[in-house]
Amino acid sequence: MFVGFYLMAYCIFSQTNKEKKDVEILPASYQIDEYLPLLKNKKVALAVNHTALIQKTHLIDTLKSLGIDIKTIFVPEHGLRGKADAGEKINSGIDTKTNIPIVSLYGNQKKPSKEHLQNIDIVVFDMQDVGVRFYTYISTLHYLMESCAENQKTLLILDRPNPNGDYIDGWIKSPNYSSFVALHPIPIVHGLTIGELAQMINGENWLKNNTKTDLKIIKIKNYKHQNKYSLPTKPSPNLPNDLSIRLYASLCLFEGTNISVGRGTFFPFQVWGGLDKNLGKFTFTPKSIDGMAKKPMHENQICYGENLQNEN
Repeated sequence: MFVGFYLMAYCIFSQTNKEKKDVEILPASYQIDEYLPLLKNKKVALAVNHTALIQKTHLIDTLKSLGIDIKTIFVPEHGLRGKADAGEKINSGIDTKTNIPIVSLYGNQKKPSKEHLQNIDIVVFDMQDVGVRFYTYISTLHYLMESCAENQKTLLILDRPNPNGDYIDGWIKSPNYSSFVALHPIPIVHGLTIGELAQMINGENWLKNNTKTDLKIIKIKNYKHQNKYSLPTKPSPNLPNDLSIRLYASLCLFEGTNISVGRGTFFPFQVWGGLDKNLGKFTFTPKSIDGMAKKPMHENQICYGENLQNEN
């Protein structure tokens, strides 16, 4: 069912796992001198989550310490701290740590309104993507681009490596179908960084009314798509390690069925199984885990299937 994705992902994973890192890969956010001049004396909005880190310091804290005037924080699925379940409602409010207003872009409102951007000069986007079409951070990027274009605001993207950026696979979305998990006519594993995808969205006129965003992109230093890149922090609650990120593109396809992909365990997207004992000898029992999966499929029931944790 998912053999093509599975075999290709692992062949590439095994190959790239042996490559030595000759130079340090520097995500754009680390290159403060490159983008700080664009933000000085400006009213700034940030589109960020828990992955917007410079080493262990969040971009919010870094910019505040440098005197940048942050007016608003836009947040995607899983929220600013990255602890909300998949599909869980993200509320707008005030960040208790910084007292900066938070605007949720996940739920009924998926893009900033004119009022949200009225007193903003520039919007900064910094989130870690995983290079898969149905990962919702790129949909948040799309609607943010659309709103910036409509309101003549500059969008500054701090690019980050794509951990699945060394291969492309899967069918291209049909133009007849569109949703928040399928906005763009790109393969399931698209091979692009956030910055590259933003340029493609602009260049292919995928925004509403063929508008174009005023984009500024800070590129990643010392990065090539064949580089192996291990994420310093998990991009969402159920992608805890390199293996889960590698298998996500194929195992996530099971989520429209009654097959569990390990949500409710500490090894999500590294196993699969169901209630039928004939599915496999490996067993696991999904449990409610706060910050990962509060109500997982087949909760408290034994699932039978396959363990992929030792396949690298």
